[in-house]
Amino acid sequence: MRLKIVHGWKDVSPEEKGAAVALGNFDGVHRGHQQVIAEAARAARELKVPLGVVTFDPHPRRLFRPTEPAFRLMTIEQQARLLSDLGVDFLYLLPFDFEMATLDDRAFAERVLHQGLGIRHVAVGFDISFGKGRTGSPQAMKAYGEELGFSVSVAEPVANRDGEKFSSTGVREALRAGHPEEAARILGRPFAIEGVVRRGQQLGRQLGFPTANVEIVDYVVPKLGVYATRTRLPDGRVIPGVANLGNNPTTGEVETRLETWLFDFDEDLYGQVIETQLIAFLRPELKFDSIELMIDQIRCDETQARAIVAPTF
Repeated sequence: MRLKIVHGWKDVSPEEKGAAVALGNFDGVHRGHQQVIAEAARAARELKVPLGVVTFDPHPRRLFRPTEPAFRLMTIEQQARLLSDLGVDFLYLLPFDFEMATLDDRAFAERVLHQGLGIRHVAVGFDISFGKGRTGSPQAMKAYGEELGFSVSVAEPVANRDGEKFSSTGVREALRAGHPEEAARILGRPFAIEGVVRRGQQLGRQLGFPTANVEIVDYVVPKLGVYATRTRLPDGRVIPGVANLGNNPTTGEVETRLETWLFDFDEDLYGQVIETQLIAFLRPELKFDSIELMIDQIRCDETQARAIVAPTF
């Protein structure tokens, strides 16, 4: 069964009900999130029911803190692919609007999980809070489960060797500090930016290194600079490269975007969706006094990036 996205909780069809679900925001689907999903998967196998993930779209922070800078670690499409790889059957996207925000924890458990989705089991993280005022807790969910007829499991925290718990906040902090390798350790894979390739100034093509330009949109903005990358194309090919994440101070300021030079590649990608992994941070974004100096630096960046993402043997 391929993953199916279910929008909302009020008019769910009978075949989409009765799953064992993991509940949470799951932005990033990091290793801690994967532990919660594994708990739900265990219950799904025991109960012989589908496996589901219940999350919110938009993220609650969008409603409560609308002026904050962008913070998302993935798009819904990326999230769905990753959850499908983990064996999830249903992704329930609950609209986080003012109606949802006014439901207290009991109303959420009864009206959304029990009546709306008809869940058989819910797995939650050790630190979950839910309902208006974030009054719900794992203990409260267990009590509601006993009352309403669904089982509940609580996933233990997952931490690194230093005992630091894996979190989406930790991923964002690592990216903003220019440490994509640390972000990858928390996520269990490299952080990746996905988007439609837009037509830019085409200066790179004129200078011998054509770039695929993708706007950042709702993503958290990692440290601006140059990265060694790997890019997944729509046909599944993965191409190593080097990318500048920034505003192009040398050739003219633009909105923050990712400009990726795919090594040994010269195909038209305009209008296509690509996903670029940030593998290693090479240097901060610089403003050069001349195009010649910029080209020299890009060649140095290429050499360094190739050694990381496209080594020769």
